[in-house]
Amino acid sequence: MIAEPVVGGSFTPPYGAPLTGLPAFCRVSGILHPTSDSVIRFEFWMPEKGWNHRFLGTGNGGFAGSIYYGQLGDNLKRGFATAGTDTGHQADAQDASWAYQHPEKVTDFGFRAIHLTAERAKTIIDTFYGEPPTKSYFDACSDGGREALMEAQRFPADYDGILAGAPANNWTKMLAATVDVTKVFLSNPAGYISSIKLPAITAAVLAQCDVQDGLKDGIVSDPRTCHFDPATLLCKQGDELSCLTAPQVASLKKVYAGGTDDEGHMIFPGLMPGDEVHLWKSWLVGDGPNVSLYTQNYFRYMVFDDPSWNALTANTDAAVHAADAKTAEALNATDPDLRRFAARGGKLILYHGWNDPAISPLNTVQYYEQVQGKMGDTKKADFVRLYMVPGMGHCAGGSGAANFGQLGLTTAKGPEYGIFDALEKWEELNIAPDTIIATKYGAARKVEMTRPICPYPQAAKYNGNGDPNDSASFTCAASGH
Repeated sequence: MIAEPVVGGSFTPPYGAPLTGLPAFCRVSGILHPTSDSVIRFEFWMPEKGWNHRFLGTGNGGFAGSIYYGQLGDNLKRGFATAGTDTGHQADAQDASWAYQHPEKVTDFGFRAIHLTAERAKTIIDTFYGEPPTKSYFDACSDGGREALMEAQRFPADYDGILAGAPANNWTKMLAATVDVTKVFLSNPAGYISSIKLPAITAAVLAQCDVQDGLKDGIVSDPRTCHFDPATLLCKQGDELSCLTAPQVASLKKVYAGGTDDEGHMIFPGLMPGDEVHLWKSWLVGDGPNVSLYTQNYFRYMVFDDPSWNALTANTDAAVHAADAKTAEALNATDPDLRRFAARGGKLILYHGWNDPAISPLNTVQYYEQVQGKMGDTKKADFVRLYMVPGMGHCAGGSGAANFGQLGLTTAKGPEYGIFDALEKWEELNIAPDTIIATKYGAARKVEMTRPICPYPQAAKYNGNGDPNDSASFTCAASGH
């Protein structure tokens, strides 16, 4: 372990862009070895002056493999002592080759690295400042959302307040379902949908569903109310950019429906309609037919230990069973019993974009409802909230207003770090969160739109008059779903 003072100003981390505008801080870096095959790199950054007496942990995305130095820098500027880990390996986020025949590294990635980093960070903070943090928070999305729920479920003493975005918490089912979807989408080359057809799909969806929420604005507020039938896009003859062939219609239906097993039972829900044109290319269709690297690498290197495994020739049911048997214990964070976390006074806020192209938002709704069912309405209201974000993609971005304080993304109206500030106020002052204002920025961070995001199951409704780009023209009300 190495501890060194870093003067204020700029800092160039081991990888990534140089960071600027930093306060002076103490940087502690090192490696944890909980097993003989564990190499967990970590970073702890503690402001020399102006510490707000709080600890803020960061998470990861994809298969992890790196520390998010930019987020550490942003947290430091806000006065937090902060920490991050690569979760036990160094690799790009889509690469899982490090897991090949290394079960302990899979466990490090699954939960051990985040937990040990939190424990060690609080010890070092206590040593450096002479006092422990008054509160500890965790703010992450995607795989980081899975890490967040893993912390709440398995290690409830690590964090007092947790902000979990788009959690990949049902990891085995999420990736096993893509085997089934891939078979429909890619096994027949005629069924592949090129990105140049995405505009026609979104246009058809919006033509049918945009006005359902009372405002024609290019955003479907709750896509569950949009019963769009891809068959309406079937080409009458030939093949044009404005229509879909019969195999493409079948592919689109499958993407919306999600993955099912051989008996037709749902494995993991599908994507929601409404913003295919902006979001699906990078996550789903790419530049040509290709199996998702997340799917391919997960099964090759974590499940089957077979670098030649191929989703197109695999059996879906076998993939589901093997994934659960081999990695569910290490990777899944699906336990709805959060009594230990709630008993400590912990607060959990979940959020998910309705148009997430990577992880179905229905999965987060389902988990929230499972927690509600397990804990009961009173307990649920005491410590957990869910915010579903219209028009948002994966963790941020999309057609809607998608900056609301998550991951350090500031919002233009209300508290600067809206949803995170609400989490702090809830944990420290027992003021439960209500409406959060989200912002959509244009060029040069010009505010294009503000919208309220509402505690689920409420949704924002247009008042019928006023500027539709101003959050003041909307009210949170019961959802029509």
